[in-house]
Amino acid sequence: MARECDGGASVRLANAAIPAAFQDGDGEDLALFDITLDGARIASVEPASGSLIGARDCAGGIVVPAFVDMHTHLDKGHVWPRTPNPDGTFAGAMAATGRDRAAFWSADDVAARMDFALRAAYAHGTAAIRTHIDSIAPQDRISWPVFAEMRERWAGRMTLQGCSLNPIDLLPDDLGPHFDHVTEHGGIVGAVMYTVSGREAKLRALLEEAEARGLDVDLHVDEALDPTRNDLALIAAEATRIGFSGTITCGHCCTLMTMDDGEADRTLDAVAEAGLAIVSLPLCNLYLQDRVAGRTPRIRGGTLVHEMAARGIPVAVASDNTRDPFYAYGDLDMAEVWREATRLLHLDHPVGEWPLAFSATPAAIMGLPDRDKVAPGAVADLTIFRARRWTELFARPQVDRTVIRNGAVLDAPLPDYRELDDRWTLPR
Repeated sequence: MARECDGGASVRLANAAIPAAFQDGDGEDLALFDITLDGARIASVEPASGSLIGARDCAGGIVVPAFVDMHTHLDKGHVWPRTPNPDGTFAGAMAATGRDRAAFWSADDVAARMDFALRAAYAHGTAAIRTHIDSIAPQDRISWPVFAEMRERWAGRMTLQGCSLNPIDLLPDDLGPHFDHVTEHGGIVGAVMYTVSGREAKLRALLEEAEARGLDVDLHVDEALDPTRNDLALIAAEATRIGFSGTITCGHCCTLMTMDDGEADRTLDAVAEAGLAIVSLPLCNLYLQDRVAGRTPRIRGGTLVHEMAARGIPVAVASDNTRDPFYAYGDLDMAEVWREATRLLHLDHPVGEWPLAFSATPAAIMGLPDRDKVAPGAVADLTIFRARRWTELFARPQVDRTVIRNGAVLDAPLPDYRELDDRWTLPR
């Protein structure tokens, strides 16, 4: 729903503080501009004139492109009330999710939870999402049709991409039918890498089949704090050997935080040479990892994002799981992810190019055009914050933000958790 302005009309936003990372050319860290929107596109961006005639005054508030959340699990989301993680560990999450999937995941259940999650993300200002979809039979025959239907239902409001999710050792030897099913529903392919016999051959087959079909690949990689695990290096080597022409995204990559500097440097050099993209999921990894009962965690979740950026490796930051056994919290609010990632990974002093990691960089990885700048010709999907400085932006949750979609101010309330009460019996 739109209010205050018609998405088909010309609208001027006065005194908008645009971060330098989103300016068309060099500029100050936060400089004031007047932005003219012409329907679904930005028509002009000019230095602030001081005139408020016929304009919406942003009053120095920070304006950024719509968020792009490129690593989520919409099929798992919001099951916590019926199937919590008993101890908060990764093993506990795996076991609880398996129980919940077997007991409850019908098409109706997945659709209800997925739609709820999308409405929350939409209200928070996200314009595109990539979701991993559990694709082990028989669940693949349930969730993929639901995703395809949801993608059509949300067309024009939210761009959705799906990615298959299988443990690397459980990928079928004949990948043809698996790939056919995923691509039939508009998805790309992926897997969870972990230390298991034969993973090298499975990875090679996956990448070769994806290359033959012209598909991108998105993998869960090294989601642990074990310095002996280095599947990232294996993926980089295979991508280089094949000469992979698409985009391979590697999510998590947490073991880099525990490696010695020499091995980490060699791995990141190989990643840069192979042209891999990285997505960090610091909130979920902070929740799960280094969790031992009765002991304070020693290592924060994340990966070596600064070292990656220094090598020109594309780095995105995303939400990951939401209110499920892998992460008890979250609301697919990328402003929250940005705020907390800034604190956890030190994406500040200077802020520099890091705002790109929450919109422009994931958009580029996902192949979405015209979402890299607040500039003429770009999509008129924006978020306006009341905050005027970085310290204001990251100090509060920014619940009073204004979301603009297709040139119109969005009036989309957050869904009420009570809508999902019929999915479980809530504890008293």
